[in-house]
Amino acid sequence: MLLATLLSLLLQGLRWQFVDSHATHDPKSSPKDAARIDELKRKWTTDWAFSGISTFAHLPHTRCLVDLDQKYDIAIIGAPFDTAVSYRPGARFGPRAIRAASARQTSFRGFNHRAGFNPYENWATIIDCGDIPVIPFDNALALEQMTDALEELLSRNSNIYDSAATDAAKTLVKDKKVPKIVTLGGDHTVALAALRALNKYHGPLAVLHFDAHLDTWDPIKYPSAWSSDQVKLNHGSMFWLAQTAYDPPLIFPNASVHAGLRTRLSGVDFDDYHDDTRQGWYRIEADEIDDVGVQGVVAAILDNLGKELPVYLSVDIDVIDPGIAPGTGTPEPGGWTTREMIRILRGLEGLNLVGADIVEVAPAYDGPGEQTALAAAQIVFEILTSMVKQGVQEERDKMQSARGSRHLNVDEGKSESTAQAPIKDEL
Repeated sequence: MLLATLLSLLLQGLRWQFVDSHATHDPKSSPKDAARIDELKRKWTTDWAFSGISTFAHLPHTRCLVDLDQKYDIAIIGAPFDTAVSYRPGARFGPRAIRAASARQTSFRGFNHRAGFNPYENWATIIDCGDIPVIPFDNALALEQMTDALEELLSRNSNIYDSAATDAAKTLVKDKKVPKIVTLGGDHTVALAALRALNKYHGPLAVLHFDAHLDTWDPIKYPSAWSSDQVKLNHGSMFWLAQTAYDPPLIFPNASVHAGLRTRLSGVDFDDYHDDTRQGWYRIEADEIDDVGVQGVVAAILDNLGKELPVYLSVDIDVIDPGIAPGTGTPEPGGWTTREMIRILRGLEGLNLVGADIVEVAPAYDGPGEQTALAAAQIVFEILTSMVKQGVQEERDKMQSARGSRHLNVDEGKSESTAQAPIKDEL
């Protein structure tokens, strides 16, 4: 019995020694193991378009909101929220659909031939930060969640700034210190959360808004015998809120543009347009492209946005005709083609984009080929291209030389018929 006990203790000691030696072993300390790890990475870390976990363009994924060590220059974040829509719900599944549709985008095949640039193989660290866990039961609380999440992402120093080794190097990239965000919606209300968050770092913004609809409607334009504070927050009134519910307004006066409009208006006259003009917007109708072409649309946008203002780019997928992109909540016939939309975005290089979104993708109404989600994923690719290319000084110099020069001030652009008193804040 004594011999058996001693033998058992001896074996146990050997076993713990064996475990401990492996638990504390650092594979990188062994050249042989390090070479093996490199070989395994070479063999098993490159996915096909159809393989791998679904992140945008197969980008690295981390929960940026809780990982303080993760560095990025551009954060892609999903906002699966759709309880402020006025027609068809379903955009809460938009982020998932857009990521799946981006599967054919990869860093090693990401050269944008229209721009002569690969956004995934340049200075910017682009990360898929997952989704904001937006509550579906309380719109006011959801807005606070989304705002807080985006503020958190913007509060971190960018990777390129933190990676600068000296104070002089940090000075050279000071304009990149605040990272950029691209939000995958979700209904269009997410734009209000983004404007609230971005204002803390950039002040009032100019907005470039691609949409079939104005989204500057006073909430009273949605008639009902029932009312509450909650009904003021909806995907057709968020820009009205941005300009009337905050002091100072979140949107810079008379420097923002709608493009692709073809909405029906309220009532029996042009009062919706008069309200929109008083809020300082310039409107480009969808069918104007037939008269002025893509370059005319681009010129009108650049002429109104100026050169220096920080710009928030907000793209409602319904700017594209529903015959091409049916998977959206409020479809309107007569929109632009995907090709026209891409060409317009390519013509807008040089805008000082500080944030962007692609919203209202509702995959339940999409076709079996996922054409709406594919269009959205391509739009994100174009946005990322412009953001990264704008961060390259020699590219920025070339872009600025091609920009328009008119920068509206508060009093310009108001005709007698529309120069009315400011809209009263009803919140």
